[in-house]
Amino acid sequence: MSGRIYLLNGPNLNLLGEREPEIYGRHTLADIETQCQAQAERHQLELVAHQTNAEHEMVGWLHEARHAAGIIINPAAFCYHSVAVLDALKICECPVVEVHISNIHWREDWRSK
Repeated sequence: MSGRIYLLNGPNLNLLGEREPEIYGRHTLADIETQCQAQAERHQLELVAHQTNAEHEMVGWLHEARHAAGIIINPAAFCYHSVAVLDALKICECPVVEVHISNIHWREDWRSK
């Protein structure tokens, strides 16, 4: 393997496929991890996938990943209120890509403020 990529998912993403499928779809987090694993293997990368509902776990994984080949993060609700997650992201020396499953600005008015 030529590098390690971290796939980090925040609160409530463990319920993908069940939670509001009209917004988030019917794929489970396991489905997404399987797709990402296949892509990682094609590029000779090791995928480390984690999901948490606990802010301190996310911060710990970001510390662990800070020197990785890259981080793909769906911080979910952490992106709105977590200074700790933001500070941990700032420490990361590798490329970081933030992704969301839905359009976060479209869902609720308060999200765009």
